[in-house]
Amino acid sequence: MKSSRKVVAIGGGTGLFPVLSALGNYFESPTAIITMADDGGSTGILREEFEMLPPGDVRRAIVALGHSDDLLLPKLMEYRFKEGAGLSGHAFGNLLLAALTRITGSFEEAIAEAGRILNTEGDIIPVTLNLSKLIGELEDGTVIKGETNIDIPREPRRAKIKKVWLEPKAKANPRALKAIGDADLVIIGPGDLYTSLIPNLLVDGIGKALANTKAKVLYIVNCMTKEGETNGFAASAFLGAISSYLPAGTIDYVAINTTKPAAARLKPYAEEHSWQVEVDEKSFGTNPMPLYADLLLDKGLMRYDTEKLATLIKLIV
Repeated sequence: MKSSRKVVAIGGGTGLFPVLSALGNYFESPTAIITMADDGGSTGILREEFEMLPPGDVRRAIVALGHSDDLLLPKLMEYRFKEGAGLSGHAFGNLLLAALTRITGSFEEAIAEAGRILNTEGDIIPVTLNLSKLIGELEDGTVIKGETNIDIPREPRRAKIKKVWLEPKAKANPRALKAIGDADLVIIGPGDLYTSLIPNLLVDGIGKALANTKAKVLYIVNCMTKEGETNGFAASAFLGAISSYLPAGTIDYVAINTTKPAAARLKPYAEEHSWQVEVDEKSFGTNPMPLYADLLLDKGLMRYDTEKLATLIKLIV
Protein backbone atom coordinates (compact mmCIF):
# COMPACT_ATOMS: atom_id res chain seq x y z
CA MET A 1 0.00 0.00 0.00
CA LYS A 2 1.31 3.43 -0.94
CA SER A 3 1.86 6.07 1.73
CA SER A 4 -0.54 9.02 1.86
CA ARG A 5 2.19 11.35 3.14
CA LYS A 6 2.62 14.43 0.95
CA VAL A 7 6.05 14.59 -0.65
CA VAL A 8 7.26 17.36 -2.97
CA ALA A 9 10.40 17.13 -5.13
CA ILE A 10 12.01 20.29 -6.51
CA GLY A 11 14.49 20.30 -9.37
CA GLY A 12 14.94 19.55 -13.04
CA GLY A 13 17.11 17.74 -15.55
CA THR A 14 17.95 14.05 -15.35
CA GLY A 15 18.83 14.18 -11.64
CA LEU A 16 15.20 14.45 -10.57
CA PHE A 17 14.08 11.38 -12.54
CA PRO A 18 15.09 8.66 -10.01
CA VAL A 19 13.58 10.66 -7.13
CA LEU A 20 10.25 11.02 -8.92
CA SER A 21 10.33 7.34 -9.89
CA ALA A 22 10.87 6.44 -6.23
CA LEU A 23 8.04 8.68 -5.10
CA GLY A 24 5.69 7.38 -7.77
CA ASN A 25 6.27 3.82 -6.58
CA TYR A 26 5.68 4.42 -2.88
CA PHE A 27 3.55 7.55 -2.39
CA GLU A 28 -0.03 8.14 -3.47
CA SER A 29 0.23 11.54 -5.08
CA PRO A 30 3.73 13.05 -5.15
CA THR A 31 4.33 16.54 -6.48
CA ALA A 32 7.14 17.69 -8.77
CA ILE A 33 8.02 21.39 -8.87
CA ILE A 34 10.01 21.92 -12.04
CA THR A 35 12.55 24.59 -13.00
CA MET A 36 11.61 26.88 -15.88
CA ALA A 37 15.17 28.06 -16.63
CA ASP A 38 16.07 25.52 -19.33
CA ASP A 39 16.82 27.12 -22.70
CA GLY A 40 18.88 24.56 -24.59
CA GLY A 41 18.30 22.16 -27.49
CA SER A 42 14.74 21.28 -28.48
CA THR A 43 13.39 23.03 -25.40
CA GLY A 44 15.22 26.25 -26.22
CA ILE A 45 13.95 26.31 -29.81
CA LEU A 46 10.33 25.82 -28.74
CA ARG A 47 10.71 28.37 -25.96
CA GLU A 48 11.93 31.01 -28.40
CA GLU A 49 9.73 30.24 -31.41
CA PHE A 50 6.48 29.67 -29.50
CA GLU A 51 7.22 32.02 -26.57
CA MET A 52 6.24 29.17 -24.25
CA LEU A 53 7.61 27.87 -20.99
CA PRO A 54 10.34 25.22 -21.44
CA PRO A 55 8.87 21.71 -21.83
CA GLY A 56 11.95 19.45 -21.50
CA ASP A 57 12.16 18.96 -17.74
CA VAL A 58 8.37 18.71 -17.54
CA ARG A 59 8.45 15.94 -20.15
CA ARG A 60 10.91 13.94 -18.04
CA ALA A 61 8.74 14.38 -14.95
CA ILE A 62 5.64 13.15 -16.81
CA VAL A 63 7.52 10.01 -17.85
CA ALA A 64 8.90 9.45 -14.33
CA LEU A 65 5.46 9.67 -12.71
CA GLY A 66 3.62 7.88 -15.50
CA HIS A 67 1.92 4.53 -14.94
CA SER A 68 0.70 3.72 -18.44
CA ASP A 69 0.15 0.04 -19.28
CA ASP A 70 1.39 0.82 -22.78
CA LEU A 71 5.18 0.59 -22.49
CA LEU A 72 5.54 2.32 -25.84
CA LEU A 73 4.19 5.65 -24.55
CA PRO A 74 7.21 6.56 -22.34
CA LYS A 75 9.52 5.69 -25.23
CA LEU A 76 7.40 7.85 -27.53
CA MET A 77 7.64 10.82 -25.15
CA GLU A 78 11.43 10.49 -25.00
CA TYR A 79 11.91 9.78 -28.72
CA ARG A 80 14.23 12.34 -30.32
CA PHE A 81 14.20 12.88 -34.09
CA LYS A 82 17.58 12.37 -35.71
CA GLU A 83 16.69 13.71 -39.12
CA GLY A 84 14.25 15.96 -40.92
CA ALA A 85 14.46 19.69 -41.60
CA GLY A 86 13.01 21.42 -38.57
CA LEU A 87 12.51 18.14 -36.67
CA SER A 88 16.06 16.95 -36.06
CA GLY A 89 16.94 17.21 -32.36
CA HIS A 90 13.37 17.65 -31.15
CA ALA A 91 11.96 15.26 -28.54
CA PHE A 92 8.44 14.09 -29.43
CA GLY A 93 7.22 14.85 -25.91
CA ASN A 94 8.36 18.46 -26.25
CA LEU A 95 6.42 18.82 -29.49
CA LEU A 96 3.36 17.25 -27.86
CA LEU A 97 3.49 19.74 -24.98
CA ALA A 98 3.91 22.61 -27.44
CA ALA A 99 0.88 21.46 -29.43
CA LEU A 100 -1.22 20.95 -26.31
CA THR A 101 -0.26 24.41 -25.07
CA ARG A 102 -1.56 25.92 -28.30
CA ILE A 103 -4.74 23.82 -28.23
CA THR A 104 -5.61 24.45 -24.58
CA GLY A 105 -4.16 27.94 -24.35
CA SER A 106 -2.33 27.03 -21.14
CA PHE A 107 1.00 25.36 -20.38
CA GLU A 108 -0.41 23.95 -17.14
CA GLU A 109 -3.41 22.50 -19.00
CA ALA A 110 -0.99 20.99 -21.52
CA ILE A 111 0.86 19.27 -18.67
CA ALA A 112 -2.41 17.92 -17.29
CA GLU A 113 -3.49 16.57 -20.69
CA ALA A 114 -0.11 14.92 -21.33
CA GLY A 115 -0.31 13.46 -17.82
CA ARG A 116 -3.68 11.92 -18.62
CA ILE A 117 -2.21 10.29 -21.73
CA LEU A 118 0.56 8.64 -19.67
CA ASN A 119 -1.65 8.05 -16.61
CA THR A 120 0.59 10.21 -14.47
CA GLU A 121 0.03 9.79 -10.74
CA GLY A 122 0.79 13.01 -8.90
CA ASP A 123 1.10 16.68 -9.75
CA ILE A 124 3.66 18.40 -11.98
CA ILE A 125 3.93 22.13 -11.35
CA PRO A 126 6.09 24.73 -13.15
CA VAL A 127 7.87 26.69 -10.41
CA THR A 128 6.85 29.92 -12.18
CA LEU A 129 4.63 30.90 -15.09
CA ASN A 130 6.96 33.75 -16.03
CA LEU A 131 9.52 33.51 -18.82
CA SER A 132 12.92 34.46 -17.37
CA LYS A 133 16.52 33.96 -18.38
CA LEU A 134 19.17 32.58 -16.03
CA ILE A 135 22.18 34.88 -15.70
CA GLY A 136 25.49 33.95 -14.08
CA GLU A 137 28.53 35.89 -12.95
CA LEU A 138 31.92 34.17 -12.70
CA GLU A 139 34.59 34.94 -10.13
CA ASP A 140 36.60 36.79 -12.80
CA GLY A 141 33.68 39.15 -13.42
CA THR A 142 32.46 37.53 -16.65
CA VAL A 143 28.67 37.59 -17.04
CA ILE A 144 27.06 34.67 -18.88
CA LYS A 145 23.48 34.80 -20.16
CA GLY A 146 21.36 31.69 -20.56
CA GLU A 147 21.07 28.38 -18.71
CA THR A 148 22.76 26.41 -21.49
CA ASN A 149 25.76 28.74 -21.66
CA ILE A 150 26.19 28.47 -17.88
CA ASP A 151 25.69 24.69 -17.95
CA ILE A 152 28.13 23.95 -20.78
CA PRO A 153 31.34 26.01 -20.62
CA ARG A 154 32.65 27.15 -23.98
CA GLU A 155 36.24 27.20 -22.79
CA PRO A 156 38.24 24.77 -20.61
CA ARG A 157 38.98 25.64 -16.98
CA ARG A 158 36.43 28.42 -16.85
CA ALA A 159 36.40 30.58 -13.70
CA LYS A 160 34.08 29.37 -10.96
CA ILE A 161 30.50 30.58 -10.74
CA LYS A 162 30.13 33.41 -8.23
CA LYS A 163 26.35 33.85 -8.35
CA VAL A 164 23.28 33.40 -10.53
CA TRP A 165 20.00 35.30 -10.88
CA LEU A 166 16.91 35.57 -13.09
CA GLU A 167 16.12 38.35 -15.56
CA PRO A 168 13.43 39.50 -15.37
CA LYS A 169 12.52 38.43 -11.85
CA ALA A 170 10.00 35.59 -11.68
CA LYS A 171 7.05 35.19 -9.34
CA ALA A 172 6.29 31.81 -7.79
CA ASN A 173 3.43 29.78 -9.19
CA PRO A 174 0.73 29.86 -6.46
CA ARG A 175 0.27 26.10 -6.90
CA ALA A 176 3.95 25.56 -6.08
CA LEU A 177 3.66 27.64 -2.91
CA LYS A 178 0.58 25.70 -1.80
CA ALA A 179 2.26 22.34 -2.47
CA ILE A 180 5.27 23.33 -0.36
CA GLY A 181 3.01 24.61 2.42
CA ASP A 182 0.93 21.42 2.49
CA ALA A 183 3.86 18.99 2.28
CA ASP A 184 5.18 16.57 4.87
CA LEU A 185 8.56 16.37 3.14
CA VAL A 186 10.22 18.54 0.48
CA ILE A 187 13.16 17.13 -1.46
CA ILE A 188 15.63 19.34 -3.33
CA GLY A 189 17.87 17.57 -5.85
CA PRO A 190 19.89 15.86 -6.97
CA GLY A 191 20.67 17.79 -10.12
CA ASP A 192 22.98 20.36 -11.66
CA LEU A 193 23.49 22.83 -8.84
CA TYR A 194 23.39 26.18 -10.63
CA THR A 195 21.22 25.28 -13.62
CA SER A 196 18.62 22.77 -12.34
CA LEU A 197 18.28 23.38 -8.59
CA ILE A 198 19.14 26.95 -7.64
CA PRO A 199 16.99 28.49 -10.44
CA ASN A 200 13.95 27.24 -8.50
CA LEU A 201 15.15 29.02 -5.37
CA LEU A 202 15.63 32.28 -7.29
CA VAL A 203 11.89 32.52 -7.96
CA ASP A 204 10.30 35.07 -5.62
CA GLY A 205 8.42 33.32 -2.83
CA ILE A 206 9.98 29.86 -3.03
CA GLY A 207 12.70 30.42 -0.42
CA LYS A 208 10.24 31.92 2.05
CA ALA A 209 7.79 29.06 1.47
CA LEU A 210 10.53 26.50 2.17
CA ALA A 211 11.57 28.31 5.33
CA ASN A 212 7.99 28.50 6.63
CA THR A 213 6.67 25.06 5.69
CA LYS A 214 5.90 22.51 8.40
CA ALA A 215 7.55 19.93 6.15
CA LYS A 216 11.02 18.54 6.67
CA VAL A 217 13.38 19.69 3.90
CA LEU A 218 15.88 17.20 2.47
CA TYR A 219 18.71 18.15 0.13
CA ILE A 220 20.30 15.30 -1.86
CA VAL A 221 23.91 16.04 -2.82
CA ASN A 222 25.07 15.01 -6.29
CA CYS A 223 27.37 12.01 -6.58
CA MET A 224 29.60 13.67 -9.23
CA THR A 225 31.00 17.13 -9.82
CA LYS A 226 30.30 18.92 -13.10
CA GLU A 227 32.81 20.73 -15.27
CA GLY A 228 32.11 24.46 -15.26
CA GLU A 229 29.67 24.33 -12.34
CA THR A 230 31.04 22.44 -9.36
CA ASN A 231 34.70 21.73 -10.10
CA GLY A 232 36.44 20.57 -6.91
CA PHE A 233 33.26 20.70 -4.80
CA ALA A 234 33.14 18.39 -1.78
CA ALA A 235 29.75 17.50 -0.28
CA SER A 236 29.86 20.45 2.13
CA ALA A 237 30.47 22.88 -0.75
CA PHE A 238 27.28 21.68 -2.47
CA LEU A 239 25.36 22.24 0.75
CA GLY A 240 26.97 25.63 1.31
CA ALA A 241 26.12 26.83 -2.20
CA ILE A 242 22.47 25.84 -2.10
CA SER A 243 22.03 27.10 1.48
CA SER A 244 23.29 30.54 0.40
CA TYR A 245 20.12 30.96 -1.69
CA LEU A 246 17.80 30.00 1.18
CA PRO A 247 16.92 31.53 4.56
CA ALA A 248 19.15 30.20 7.34
CA GLY A 249 18.07 26.88 8.82
CA THR A 250 15.78 25.92 5.93
CA ILE A 251 17.36 22.52 5.21
CA ASP A 252 16.77 19.82 7.85
CA TYR A 253 18.58 16.85 6.28
CA VAL A 254 21.36 16.45 3.73
CA ALA A 255 21.80 13.07 2.01
CA ILE A 256 25.31 12.14 0.89
CA ASN A 257 26.31 9.11 -1.13
CA THR A 258 29.18 7.11 0.37
CA THR A 259 29.58 4.35 -2.23
CA LYS A 260 32.94 4.23 -4.00
CA PRO A 261 32.68 2.38 -7.31
CA ALA A 262 35.52 0.73 -9.22
CA ALA A 263 37.95 3.04 -10.99
CA ALA A 264 36.90 1.68 -14.39
CA ARG A 265 33.39 2.96 -13.84
CA LEU A 266 34.68 6.46 -13.16
CA LYS A 267 37.09 6.62 -16.10
CA PRO A 268 34.62 8.01 -18.68
CA TYR A 269 33.72 10.80 -16.24
CA ALA A 270 37.37 11.71 -15.63
CA GLU A 271 37.73 12.29 -19.36
CA GLU A 272 35.00 14.95 -18.98
CA HIS A 273 36.70 16.44 -15.89
CA SER A 274 33.93 15.12 -13.66
CA TRP A 275 34.89 13.53 -10.32
CA GLN A 276 33.15 11.71 -7.51
CA VAL A 277 32.04 14.11 -4.78
CA GLU A 278 34.28 13.90 -1.71
CA VAL A 279 32.49 12.99 1.52
CA ASP A 280 34.06 15.49 3.94
CA GLU A 281 32.30 14.33 7.10
CA LYS A 282 34.30 16.61 9.40
CA SER A 283 32.72 19.64 7.70
CA PHE A 284 29.22 18.66 8.81
CA GLY A 285 27.56 19.27 12.15
CA THR A 286 24.07 18.20 13.17
CA ASN A 287 22.04 21.01 11.56
CA PRO A 288 21.23 20.06 8.92
CA MET A 289 21.50 16.41 9.88
CA PRO A 290 23.80 14.52 7.46
CA LEU A 291 22.52 11.18 6.18
CA TYR A 292 25.30 8.98 4.81
CA ALA A 293 24.09 6.15 2.59
CA ASP A 294 24.77 3.90 -0.39
CA LEU A 295 22.59 5.57 -3.03
CA LEU A 296 24.25 4.54 -6.31
CA LEU A 297 23.12 2.11 -8.95
CA ASP A 298 25.18 -1.06 -8.58
CA LYS A 299 26.53 -0.79 -12.12
CA GLY A 300 26.45 1.36 -15.21
CA LEU A 301 26.17 5.14 -15.12
CA MET A 302 26.91 7.07 -11.94
CA ARG A 303 23.26 7.65 -11.14
CA TYR A 304 21.17 7.23 -8.03
CA ASP A 305 19.16 4.04 -7.56
CA THR A 306 15.39 4.43 -7.31
CA GLU A 307 14.93 1.78 -4.60
CA LYS A 308 17.81 3.06 -2.47
CA LEU A 309 16.41 6.59 -2.65
CA ALA A 310 12.97 5.29 -1.71
CA THR A 311 14.41 3.55 1.37
CA LEU A 312 16.08 6.77 2.50
CA ILE A 313 12.99 8.92 1.88
CA LYS A 314 10.69 6.54 3.75
CA LEU A 315 12.96 6.72 6.81
CA ILE A 316 12.44 10.50 6.99
CA VAL A 317 8.79 10.86 6.13
